[in-house]
Amino acid sequence: MALNELIITRAIIDRFSQKFLEYTEVDTAIVGGGPSGLVAAYFLAKAGKKVALFERKLSIGGGMWGGGMMFNEIVVQKEGKEILDIFDINTREYQPGYFTADAVESITTICSYATKAGAKIFNCMSVEDVVIRENRVIGLVITWSPVEMAGLHVDPLTIMASNVVEATGHATELLHVIERKADIKLNTETGRIMGERSMWAEKAEKLTIENTREICPGVYVAGMSANAAFGGPRMGPIFGGMLLSGKKVAELIIAKNNDKSA
Repeated sequence: MALNELIITRAIIDRFSQKFLEYTEVDTAIVGGGPSGLVAAYFLAKAGKKVALFERKLSIGGGMWGGGMMFNEIVVQKEGKEILDIFDINTREYQPGYFTADAVESITTICSYATKAGAKIFNCMSVEDVVIRENRVIGLVITWSPVEMAGLHVDPLTIMASNVVEATGHATELLHVIERKADIKLNTETGRIMGERSMWAEKAEKLTIENTREICPGVYVAGMSANAAFGGPRMGPIFGGMLLSGKKVAELIIAKNNDKSA
């Protein structure tokens, strides 16, 4: 069969446009395609929720791609291994309670599970603003990341979401937008982003899960964003807390939605 370049072009534009239009209104919009965001996307989509994930980079995976200092292996504790087991990711015990996994296998497999469950991932898209009505975030204002990087004066577009997950990691990019542009007090001790503290793996792993919660009406924090928001320490290349945080935030959203429909 002879290939026609015009058909190839039309197929890409047509199919992407259909997908994008369908996901301009979703149950949950996740900002950030690292491990916590992808795990959340999987569990939400598996529960039948309409999920869109927006990642500003061309690639997804956040800090998990590089393992520790570009040694692409990660470490998880027993509880984190249980999450990797759900995705059938190979792990090996290094010492009692410490398990290693290939970073590339881990993130690509979780991504595959999330998309096959029905989550839609939109890469090269940045969130530059939020939509707020009655003191609640109800949508995201998005643009192409290359447009943002080039500083071009191009107006963005809007998607609507019943729930938003801030999973941008250390930078807490979405929360900074809310803090800067909205009269919304965050559910932290100070009412503002408290900022992450220095490395303390044991404490950070626990706090990553504890701090995973609704931080303001309509917005949840997960992964490193949760610790950065509530003043917890960073944990480095151990990823159990990140994985468990993604599962927890999905469970919180599902439970809240079920309560509303009851």
